[in-house]
Amino acid sequence: MSAAHIEDILESIDLEQAKAETAKLTAEQLDAFGAEMDAIRQRILDDLGEEDAAYIRKVVKLQRGFEIAGRALFYLPPAWPLAVASLSVSKILENMEIGHNVMHGQYDWMGDPGLNSRMYDWDNVCPGEQWKYSHNYIHHTFTNILGKDRDIGYGILRMDEDQKWHPYYLGNPLYAFLLMVFFEWGVAMHDLEVENLVKGTRKLEDNKALHAGIMRKVKRQAIKDYLLFPALTGPLFPLTFAGNATANLIRNVWAFNIIFCGHFPAGVATFTEQECEDESRGHWYYRQLLGSANITGGRLFHLMTGNLSFQVEHHLFPDLPARRYPQVAEEVREICQRYGLQYNTGPLGKQLLSVAKKICAMALPPAKA
Repeated sequence: MSAAHIEDILESIDLEQAKAETAKLTAEQLDAFGAEMDAIRQRILDDLGEEDAAYIRKVVKLQRGFEIAGRALFYLPPAWPLAVASLSVSKILENMEIGHNVMHGQYDWMGDPGLNSRMYDWDNVCPGEQWKYSHNYIHHTFTNILGKDRDIGYGILRMDEDQKWHPYYLGNPLYAFLLMVFFEWGVAMHDLEVENLVKGTRKLEDNKALHAGIMRKVKRQAIKDYLLFPALTGPLFPLTFAGNATANLIRNVWAFNIIFCGHFPAGVATFTEQECEDESRGHWYYRQLLGSANITGGRLFHLMTGNLSFQVEHHLFPDLPARRYPQVAEEVREICQRYGLQYNTGPLGKQLLSVAKKICAMALPPAKA
């Protein structure tokens, strides 16, 4: 599609209406929007090189430095808070900027086995192979399609008014709190589809292979964090054990909040399966855009979120190195303005409050018309 053709299509959009609400694009407009997104993606792919490789290697070096410092500081009891802080930073960097992004295949082009999506497995009780199916394929393919994307409520929460209300959802705030505290465990159990086992629409036999994989990973993580490293500190075993548990808790709380702010603030759209039948590439981009939200902040904040603070750009371009999202964000936003499409973004406090309100609101039955 030529640039002149795209300009002609843009002129057909009612910009006054777009200011008031997200535009409903025609098929031709969606094709033009998709062509602009494809152009951004291809331009970044053509530009990938040594700076991107140096960046991720620098982050890995930084993460390992924080982990070594944290493990070493556990030998000095007065430095326990510093040890926990250092290990927490290490785990957050590993899960967010390294693990999540490497397992998306963002650095496969480097040819580095240590940063290849087929070989990397993160510091988390959820097996990498399992996560790549439920996240990379299911979530990123069927983003925010009710009945297809199990990340809408994770099979536990009611997070959309089109999810049928049940008295069970009165516990929405409690379930959300528990999911936050035990987030890595919730991610690990995601594919077991416990809610469908309860409903009788899934059989225990269906989970046999998944369960075995989870248990192998849980065993490995538990030995590392709760036996091996505490044992290496001898009589300080209880303190090191508690420090590792605290670092995992801090990582869980941080990851939960960043991910929920990227998917559930007010203004994020959901879609029906009927709306997405025979979906064009342009409509796929449109759905990714409207089904996610950004969080504003500084460079350090973005690093600690794994650049998932640019959740919009991540959903548009999940296989591009996340360090490139800030580079393309302004361009994406400008394109959205031209097409009259909502670009959901806000500071962390605002997005957190919005998510908390939604969790509480969805706990209650819908008001009668």
